[in-house]
Amino acid sequence: MALSGIEIYKLLPKTNCKDCGFPTCMAFALKLATKQVELAACPHVSEEAQEELAASAEPPVRLIKVKSNGHEVQVGNEVVLYRHEKTFYNKPGIFFRIRDDEEEAAIKAKAKQIDEYQVNYVGIDLIVDGFAVEAVSGDGKTFSSAISAVRAVSQRPLILISGDPATMAEGLKVINGEAPLVYAADESNWEEMTDLALQHKASLVVKSATLESLSDLTPKIKEKGLADLVLDPGGRNFNNSLVQNTIIRRLALTKNFRPLGFPIIAFPGNMEDPTLEVPMAAQAIAKYAGFIVMDTFSPETIYPLLVLRENIFTDPQKPIQVQPGLYEINEPKPEDPVLVTTNFSITYFSVANEVEGSGLPAWLLVADAEGMSVLTAWAAGNFDSEQIAKDVKRFKVADKVDNKRIVIPGAIAVISGELEEELPDWEIKVGPREAVDIPSFLKQAL
Repeated sequence: MALSGIEIYKLLPKTNCKDCGFPTCMAFALKLATKQVELAACPHVSEEAQEELAASAEPPVRLIKVKSNGHEVQVGNEVVLYRHEKTFYNKPGIFFRIRDDEEEAAIKAKAKQIDEYQVNYVGIDLIVDGFAVEAVSGDGKTFSSAISAVRAVSQRPLILISGDPATMAEGLKVINGEAPLVYAADESNWEEMTDLALQHKASLVVKSATLESLSDLTPKIKEKGLADLVLDPGGRNFNNSLVQNTIIRRLALTKNFRPLGFPIIAFPGNMEDPTLEVPMAAQAIAKYAGFIVMDTFSPETIYPLLVLRENIFTDPQKPIQVQPGLYEINEPKPEDPVLVTTNFSITYFSVANEVEGSGLPAWLLVADAEGMSVLTAWAAGNFDSEQIAKDVKRFKVADKVDNKRIVIPGAIAVISGELEEELPDWEIKVGPREAVDIPSFLKQAL
């Protein structure tokens, strides 16, 4: 039975020593109750308390880390079924499959294209997380060569796929010292695969045809000393995957069912119809997959999936923000105008992209509006004349411009008079309501 924050607090030293990284023992207890920290973070808890807290401290979905040279994919450790209840913490890792029966040059070309893919979305760099190298050949040397070919062009984390322990052993030698994800253990090979994963400090995927047999297998592997597990429940179509993933998540969170308290791996590329790979991946992102292995890479299909992942795995109570400050667009001079907007990322990039695309120079003052959009921030009292004037002074805008002319969004034209009082030396102009109209406004009105 999970303990409440107060119950956990009673078992802690109550010294407020801060060695756990939190200001008080109560703060640590509340985080422990929601499975956001591990009990090991407290170095002073007694052995008796450790035994009583062990079950409560273990996260319902185990945190799994797949590491390589300077890269890490972290999944699991989720505590809710729906993001609006709290938030989702660790984004699913998106990997692309490389088969070892391809030519070395083709492997390198594919891996290089994927490794170099990067798109900036509202200030966030969207990238692919890694590669899943599969031993289609069944030959250890061929498998090793494919892994080496990938490593020649990318250092991103790896999933190694082979059901044969001998072949897997050859592949693991190539990346000795990393922490890959090994796929997969089943009823026939779980002991050998567990030994390999333990030897190489890897995480291990456990697969089975039914949830019942899956839940029988994971405790056996844990008894051998390996707790970093990932589940493959075998669903390869929309309905089966949705049902199985939901059952696993519900059992882990609501029933604290430890045999299924692990992240899930999905293979959208295994769909019979290749045109369904992207929608299947979208379902996996939304419904509980921790690792997603895809086959077909193209910039136009991976971009919406990465954006979807970013939108789902952000705290719904915390808007995506940019740093407040004075930004230069198209190399403005002192005589160029100053535009004002809020620090909500989408608002900022909408305005900045329109100005940049126009080719016209301007200064962009991004006011601190707690990450809200223009109208929302104005309604909440976070984007008014006082706040704008404060940021004009804070970022020393007057030192950068000769022509003291400031343009506010048309949606808050009502504050223009108040802003004139706050900034008596400035000319206040009302701009358009929509960002798309900014270029024509700059050309005609200024």
